Order: sequence, then structure tokens, then C-alpha cells
Amino acid sequence: MSNNALLQRVQQLRNLINYHNHRYYVLAQPEIADEEYDQLLRELQQLERENPELITSDSPTQRVGAPPAAGFRKVRHPAPMLSLANATSPEDLWAWKERYEKLLPPKTDVSWVVEPKIDGLTVVLHYQKGLFTLGATRGDGQVGEDITNNLRTIHSLPLRIPVASEGPPAPQQLVVRGEAYIAKAAFQRFQTEQAQQGNTYVNPRNTAAGALRNLDPQVTASRPLDVLVYQIVQNSNHLPDTQWQTLHLLQNLGFPTTLPYGRLFQNFEELVSFCVNWVEQKETLPFEADGLVIKINQLSLHKTLGFAGRDPRWAIAYKYPSATATTRLLDIVIEVGRTGVLTPRAVLAPVYLEGTTISSATLHNADYIAERDIRIGDIVTIRRAGEVIPQVLGPVPERRTGKEQKWQMPEQCPSCHEPVVRYPGEVAWYCENSACPAQLVRRIEFFVSRPAMNIEGFGARQARIFTEQGFIHEIADIYELARHREALLALSGYGPKKVANLLDAIEASKQQPAHRLLTGLGIRFVGSITAELLLTHFRSIDALAQARAETLAELDGVGPRIAESVQAWFSHPANQRTVARLHAHGLQMALPQPDTRPQILPLAGKNFVITGTLPSLSRQQATELIKKHGGKVSSAVSTKTDYLLAGEKAGSKLNKAQKLNIPILSQDDLQTLIAAADTQRG
Repeated sequence: MSNNALLQRVQQLRNLINYHNHRYYVLAQPEIADEEYDQLLRELQQLERENPELITSDSPTQRVGAPPAAGFRKVRHPAPMLSLANATSPEDLWAWKERYEKLLPPKTDVSWVVEPKIDGLTVVLHYQKGLFTLGATRGDGQVGEDITNNLRTIHSLPLRIPVASEGPPAPQQLVVRGEAYIAKAAFQRFQTEQAQQGNTYVNPRNTAAGALRNLDPQVTASRPLDVLVYQIVQNSNHLPDTQWQTLHLLQNLGFPTTLPYGRLFQNFEELVSFCVNWVEQKETLPFEADGLVIKINQLSLHKTLGFAGRDPRWAIAYKYPSATATTRLLDIVIEVGRTGVLTPRAVLAPVYLEGTTISSATLHNADYIAERDIRIGDIVTIRRAGEVIPQVLGPVPERRTGKEQKWQMPEQCPSCHEPVVRYPGEVAWYCENSACPAQLVRRIEFFVSRPAMNIEGFGARQARIFTEQGFIHEIADIYELARHREALLALSGYGPKKVANLLDAIEASKQQPAHRLLTGLGIRFVGSITAELLLTHFRSIDALAQARAETLAELDGVGPRIAESVQAWFSHPANQRTVARLHAHGLQMALPQPDTRPQILPLAGKNFVITGTLPSLSRQQATELIKKHGGKVSSAVSTKTDYLLAGEKAGSKLNKAQKLNIPILSQDDLQTLIAAADTQRG
């Protein structure tokens, strides 16, 4: 390939990948299947590896994260990043209107834009000739921190504008303001995965803020961050006349914006009614929001009205009452997790909040307690804010009596009394004693749970009882519970049928695939996804146990931290004995060898897309049914789609399939198709 042809192909790939990133991450309207996207990205990565001189900062391959930084340099903003005054009632909104109207000529034409107040981290993004060159935090409003390399990892943030070829031309210089956040659904998935690895993340905002201010961009890249943009701070081209036009311009340039969630009002009374009632819609947003932002639409009036102190007169935030309460912190106790992490928990005087009586709450870690100077005996503020586990926000210092006691992490584990340790760069303290009783209960509980061995009738209560009775001293003892049948029958509530069902479920779990067993071993940082990835490569737990950390770290999705954890776990003699005992009990230690014999399956070679709600199959069940019979399932309709499986409330995918004359199947049609093909084969 000539140099000119090579350069053209690299640029073509970048344009295609950027276009499909925008369709997927911003518009949620993918046009190609994941496999096709991965092919494009792999080709670009290969060309850049072979020709490193062609790598540019806006290449899609550069989103993986730069080397760790020593610190963040300070950045002065081109204009102040101002905060907003708050309104908490309709009366406050009308009073705001009366205040600014006194500064305007009579009968000035005013409209208003209402946007959700995203609960995230403010970011300021700089573009030169369409290229993303600098990103900063808000800081004190005048000076922020340079987090450019971290922001590059966010897929919804365009590295070059305009994203679409038909978009408006990029200004020579453009600075925009937005909010980085983690969507609620993405945070729940991330939280579940991290919980399997012994990590705790309390809410999307704190997780997003921590990720963006992490000195290692590769850590940031592992967090499901997004961004929404809502303001032009500086523009070398002509500025739009209104905020509503600004949002449309930003959207046309390729930025994800608040436009889909915003409203334009010509009538202030309607605006007030909308704000009061909007709290009912708040939970339907894909991200956390703690209120609304109301802005005068006409940008020329912004200059006329100016500021009152640090608050613009032309905008106000409508905030809703926080779900908080105050109560006394009676004690701080330590809970030991299955990976040995020591987590402080607040014991509270019971208080009623959002329909629930709360008597305990999380305190996260020792640093959290120290930073907020939380003391035993304090009156503290607690919050639920939609979270399952309440959290202590901080003390109410003015209510102290002088009897409050400062707290510090104990030097010994409260369960086994072994010394506790803290690793450099980590906030958590650990008990490293693998025989620690507190860890054992939680390890057993995790091993039998649904993500791992899924032993029916065996849960947290059984894990505690069986360890307390001395039936279980380590994971492999689960498969010798039959030796304790008579002792089990003697337990309260354990009749012959219940014991028989439990032992049958334990025996049946031996057929669980090897990746579930690997998940259940509870190796730090190895959740279900990583376990499947490792076994797909090594095929057996024995082969994985022999792998060196350097080899493991080379796998996509693993990296040094996971690699060192896996090697350390398998090098421990006690863990080696556990694996050997599980092997002897007949558990699945390897993935089955792939069947290389030619098979004729009814849906072989057919590509399906699923949309809408099916009568009796979930999306996952339908996918498994199609794959079981040889078909493939893609996320987007294209010319390569053979069938669209459509249920109720089918959306844009149905319209596209009809335009492309792709056959539309119902659930019954799919099952008929499978049955007919099976009949022909017979």
C-alpha cells in the first residue's frame, strides 16, 4: 500500500469509527453490528501499530488512556464557571422573575429554557480547529484542573467536530461547558460487577468524580462515563441568539446535549407548573438529577442582566428537598468482606426516612470518616436519595457536647484478631488471614450465589449456620456436607425433605461450567465477566493456575492488577489444596472441547435482530434460543440482517427493517421456523 493510500485508509477508518461511535454512544441508533465495528477498530489499530508516525491525538484508538500522571496542572478558564442561585418553591420562581424584570425595559420579549440539573461533575472542553485539545474541571470557577487525558476516554465525547460530514463547520476556537456523569443503568451494572470483586461504589456522582480525578487514565477508561454539553463558553464564530439555538448547534456539531430532556417555554405560569410537577418524571431520566435549571432563552439579555455576586441573574436552579434526616451516631463497627476488606458501618439511633426506619448506614472507609471528622456520639445527617444503602453525609458540629469520641481503624481484625494492612495507593484496609471466620461466611455465601455455583436453598443464613456448626471450614467442605446428614437433620427447621433437596442441589452444582466455579473462588478483581474471559483463553482452571502474571497481563481486559491477583491466589498452598479437593469431588474444571464436527442447525448462517417485548420470552431467552439453533444475534438492523424478531412496542428497528424489506417474525413465527427446519432435517 502506497503512503498516500495508507494515509487515506487510516483517515477513512477514523471517520467511520467516529461516525459509528456517535451513532452508538450519543444517538443510541447503531447502524452496524458490534462485529463489524470491532473489525474496523482492529484494522485501524493494526495500521497504527505498523505505522506509529500516523497516530494522532484524535484517533479513536487513543481512548484507552495515557500513562498515569504525577498530578494535574492548573487551567484558567476563559470565562468564570458560575454557580446558580436556588429556588425551592413556586414563590421563589416568581420572585426571581420579578427581580430580573426590574432591570429590563417594559414588555421585553422573554422566553425560557428548562433543562435537568445533572448530578455529575462540571467539565470545560476546548477545541482548536475542531480538535479536542484540553479539558478541565470547574475547580473554584476561575481555575480548574487539566484532566484532558481522562476525558479522552469518554466515548460520547467527540475528539473532533463536527462528527458528521454534513454538520456545520467547526469554529477555529470553541470552548463548551458540560457535565460528566455515569448513567443510572450503567452504574448498576458497574456496581454489581465491582461488588463481585469486593469493591464498593456508593453513587454515580462520586464514582464519576473519582474516576475523572484519578491520576491513571486507564482507571478512568474502565468507568462507564458519559458527558452532556449545554453551554458555549467561547466561540470564534458567530454565537447563536438563544439558548435553544445553542443546544441545537451543539447537537449538530456532534455533542451529546441536554436538548432531548429540555423544554422551551413562552408562558411563565406553564413553566412553574412544569417545575413543580417534574419531580414525578425525575426517576425516568437515564441519569441522576437533583433539580432543574431555568435560563432566559435570549442570550442578549444575559449580558444586560449580568450577575449578582457569583450568581447569574438570567438563570436559577429549581431544587427539590433532599431525602435526608438527622440522628445520633451510636457506634462505628467493622464488617469484614469476603475479600478481607474492612468496611466501617454506622450504628444509628433509629430514624424514619422515606418510608423506612433506618438504624445503620455506610461510612465507606476510614478516609471518609477522617475527612468529614465524623465522631461516635455525633448528630449526623444521613441520606437515602434513591440508594438502597443509606449513607452518612457528615456531622452537625454545632450540636456537639464535647463527649463525642474520635474513631480510627482498629489494628486487628475484629473477627480473627490478626493484624490488618493497607496497601500503598488504596483506601481500603484488609485482613489477609484466609481462615478469618468473617471472610469464610461471605466467601461461602458468594460461592453458592447465583453468579457463581447457584446452589438452590443455600444462602447467607445457611453459610453462617454451617460454619458456626463446624460443618464447613473452607469452600470444598460444601461437597462433603453429606457426611453431616444426621447433624443437619438435628438442626431446627431441617427435616428429611429439606436436607435431601439441599444435598441434591449441591450435587447438581458439580455440573456448573468451569467459569462459574472460577467466579465462585472469589479471587480479587475476578468477577463473572473476567472469569469467562480467562477460561475462554486458557480452557481450564489447571492451565490458568500455571500461567505467569506476564502472560495474563497481555490478555485484553486483564491487565497487571488482575494478573498479579490471579497468580498470587493460585500460588497460595491453601488455595491449591482447595482446587485439588474440588477437582476430586468432580466439579467441572475445564470448558468442554469445541465440537469440530460439521453440524447442520436450523438457523445456521442466519442473522437476527430482536426488538420490542415478546409474549413469553425475555430478550436474553430469545437470544439463547436463536444461538442454540445456530443463528446469530446482532444489535442493529443492516443489509446483512436476515430476520427481525419483533414484539410489542417495536421502534425504529422495525421501521428500518421494513424499508430494507427484511422479513419480520413474531415469536410464534420463530418457533415455527425452527420446527420446520428440524422437520426438513429429519
